Amino acid sequence: MTPYVNQKKQLTKVIYSGLFLIIFIFSLVQVGILDRRLFEAPSRVESLLIGMFPPAISEPIDIAGAAIESLQVAVMGTLWGIVFSIVLAMFAAKNVAPHISISYGVKAFAAFVRAVPALIWALLFIVAIGLGPTPGILALAVNSIGMLLKVYAEAIEEIDQGVIEALKATGASKFQVIMQGVMPSVMSIIISWSIFRFDINIRYAAVLGVVGAGGIGWELVRASRIMAYDEVLGITLVIFAMILCAELLTRYLKNKSDRVTLQAME
Repeated sequence: MTPYVNQKKQLTKVIYSGLFLIIFIFSLVQVGILDRRLFEAPSRVESLLIGMFPPAISEPIDIAGAAIESLQVAVMGTLWGIVFSIVLAMFAAKNVAPHISISYGVKAFAAFVRAVPALIWALLFIVAIGLGPTPGILALAVNSIGMLLKVYAEAIEEIDQGVIEALKATGASKFQVIMQGVMPSVMSIIISWSIFRFDINIRYAAVLGVVGAGGIGWELVRASRIMAYDEVLGITLVIFAMILCAELLTRYLKNKSDRVTLQAME
């Protein structure tokens, strides 16, 4: 390697490093990170932590009811998302769709739904329906469709085409091909991704209450508005316990579905 090439590489590194440093400093100044409030933050954090401990829950019955409501929102949103995703996946998968244009159209719909965050869907449904758990259920269902529809359709497109052709050769109808050929081939994938989506929706359900979609998130907002930081920490611990239990449950269901799939393959 010639000295000229080495000098050129060194110069390139210096230029890139300089540009990165300039952009970094500009970003610090632009977003106000170097503001004096940053240096006052340690004292505020200290007072916040003092107010949080020990954690407390003033109305345990209401908190328990809100936690159960969040679980119900997650369950219902996931179930509706799974049902609609399975139906739409039959129109999105190229190998079973009535026409290729329908497949592209449904996939475009899934991409649009997936691009909008669950909180935005919740806000839209709150405007249309009002406060409560129903907008949360609809938001999670629509957001789940954006993810599950894509996964289900890709799984269907990857199945052995010979299975479909063999059923068609026997004179099977479209419905029979789907129920006897497509669904058994992708059922393990559907179960795995559905369990994973339920795990995600448990987390979303705890947050959707912040925008008024019901559940324990609303209790967290209420406690923060009255600056009851000890109750904020108590509710946060309840949310953590919910997510931990959901994690253990989904892991158990995933392991059980994997064992069933292995037994079916033997």
